[in-house]
Amino acid sequence: MSERLKGKVGIITGAGSGIGRACAIAVAKEGARVALIGRRKDRIEEVAHNIGESAIAIAADVSKTSEINRLLEETVKRFGGLDFLLNNAGVLHVGTSEQITEEQWDETFNVNVRGLWLLSRAALPHMRKAGGGSIINIASVLGLVSARNRAAYSPSKGAVILLTKAMAVDHGHDKIRVNAICPAFVESELTERLIGQAADAEAFRRDRVAAHPIGRVGRPEDIAGMAVYLASDESSWVTGSAMSVDGGFAAV
Repeated sequence: MSERLKGKVGIITGAGSGIGRACAIAVAKEGARVALIGRRKDRIEEVAHNIGESAIAIAADVSKTSEINRLLEETVKRFGGLDFLLNNAGVLHVGTSEQITEEQWDETFNVNVRGLWLLSRAALPHMRKAGGGSIINIASVLGLVSARNRAAYSPSKGAVILLTKAMAVDHGHDKIRVNAICPAFVESELTERLIGQAADAEAFRRDRVAAHPIGRVGRPEDIAGMAVYLASDESSWVTGSAMSVDGGFAAV
């Protein structure tokens, strides 16, 4: 059995479903101990139960500093330190710049950018104490290229990518690496809701498949493999990168 992450401790946000769940399972299989963070305690507890003793579930809202401090304290108390952080929590509101409301704009940036920044900032001292670490941000290919009706989501993910690069430059001397994974359309509850809201769901799905040269949309497990690599020492000379894991979407 491979143990590429043996001895490492991680935190994964948005761990109750989709990409976060797949990443949690993947890093645990590679030997990591991991704290699963999400707003819905039942979801993250189910994932933690499936993983076993190497996982704990902590219900928290990462847009609130007090809850960030609590989840870090609980993680370090349970596992003794922190080696990697995977920022996956996110929201997506559909619409043009005229259609997106102020509330939707604020929520998008509060969760996708501000929460990610707050948690990453709070994790830095723990990673310094460990002698280094890896911060992995789930951005989006739509932070590199845009698409219709993503007037809030695309800018937020673009901000994530540039924050990734800024933190990589600032904290490289601490041996703290910061990278972003940029998925395209990945099967999840969020994307299923998008399909369900379409006037013609089957046509919507066909269009999404056709946008990926590899001939299919992504699966959460497609992203988990990259997360394991970036959490491991195999990527010790990789920082400040925005890695497209997108079935060729950005190449079109």
